[in-house]
Amino acid sequence: MITTEQLAEKFHVKPNTIRTSLCRKGHWCGLRPVRLPNRFLAWPDDAVERLLAQSQTTTESQQA
Repeated sequence: MITTEQLAEKFHVKPNTIRTSLCRKGHWCGLRPVRLPNRFLAWPDDAVERLLAQSQTTTESQQA
């Protein structure tokens, strides 16, 4: 599990972008976090890595 800040860093967005999407839509790019007892959000590593790989593949195909 990773934090919202770590997720934002991986995708080059601001943490508030992720929080806002979660508040408005209930997810960010199809990812749903686990809410921890201390009110923090934990994002699943495997889903994050799949999304990151998918976004890199999409970017590469657009550049070709």
